[in-house]
Amino acid sequence: MTLLIIGIIVFLGVHLLPTFPDLRGKWMARLGEGGYRTLFSILSLLGFVLIVWGFAKAPVIQVWSPPNWTRYVAMVLMVPVFILLIAAYLPGEIKAKVKHPFLVAIKTWALAHLIANGDLASIILFGSFLAYAAFDRIAIKHRPATGHIAAGGGGPPRNDAIAGVGGLILYVIFLVWLHPLLIGTSPLP
Repeated sequence: MTLLIIGIIVFLGVHLLPTFPDLRGKWMARLGEGGYRTLFSILSLLGFVLIVWGFAKAPVIQVWSPPNWTRYVAMVLMVPVFILLIAAYLPGEIKAKVKHPFLVAIKTWALAHLIANGDLASIILFGSFLAYAAFDRIAIKHRPATGHIAAGGGGPPRNDAIAGVGGLILYVIFLVWLHPLLIGTSPLP
């Protein structure tokens, strides 16, 4: 459990840095933009590896036993997650209406997994990401733009079609093949 918590602290700590513009500015001034991005990337990767490794090694401590139907709620909630992940990188109406589709995808992903998983490691992992995404969404309103998270839209309608179709295809691939392969469990009954 310790590796999971350290991984979450490192990964989310790095990703929370832009919510503190003065601190981010100091690090940019000290390291330069290239050095800052390199350090950001290295620490993000390290945090991610620690999260995956820590989650895999964490003991299963059941806090609550979710009813079987929560699996289906999670599967339904995950459909827009993949669409929003693609829409985050394509200017279009989805991005314009949602404003920050990547953060909405993270919140929805975390909520879906909190609903369907009752073990302590899942609660810590997905609860942390839900709290992070909620905090970051609020913080975006109160900080100057960094250029890394761009809101807006106005792209061609095909971008929304690409996000929708691509998201659905990615969802099915992840549901049927990648989730069992990468996570070790199948969300399907």
